Amino acid sequence: MSIADIRKDYSKKMLQETDVNANAIEQFKIWWGEALESDIDEVNAMTLATATAQGKPSARIVLLKGFDENGFIFFTNYHSHKAIQMEENPFVSLVFFWKELERQVRIEGTIRKIPADDSDVYFHSRPVESRVGAWASPQSKVIASRKVIEENVIELQKSFAGKEIDRPPHWGGYIVNPLLIEFWQGRSSRLHDRLQYTLTEEGQWMIERLAP
Repeated sequence: MSIADIRKDYSKKMLQETDVNANAIEQFKIWWGEALESDIDEVNAMTLATATAQGKPSARIVLLKGFDENGFIFFTNYHSHKAIQMEENPFVSLVFFWKELERQVRIEGTIRKIPADDSDVYFHSRPVESRVGAWASPQSKVIASRKVIEENVIELQKSFAGKEIDRPPHWGGYIVNPLLIEFWQGRSSRLHDRLQYTLTEEGQWMIERLAP
């Protein structure tokens, strides 16, 4: 089979303006709940797209660790490639693709660090191995071999033995404050349903239908 012949017709559900919540975050909460109930593997996996000050883009998968009316939270190394781009250019995009539900959620907004105390709380909830890993990895930096990381982990495990592992100052959380959220429901013959929420200057969500 050629790549061009790979296709799937979507037919599970539809998305109508009369069926959605007027608030984009509340609508995401509804879809999130349905995604959780659908036994999707790593339901919190999302693509994070960033760009340099000159507009050169980059994207990777990160894990959602929380959301509320203020935005969507994830954690990473503050010295990583993505963190450097986010420092240069605070405009980012997130994408969730839940193929089991034939759904996609696309989010555009601005990003900022969350308070240090909140990062501390999450860091101490992580497994010990993950906490050591946050110290051991100079994320996104070129290293000679995997042995560098493995040796870092061994040395850190020795130095942290019997001690509390505090959050490294170069690691913590970010929150994406959404300005636009698009809900995409796959439909037959590629005539998909797309409802776009745009945050107005008055702080209200405007809902518009986009052509598929």
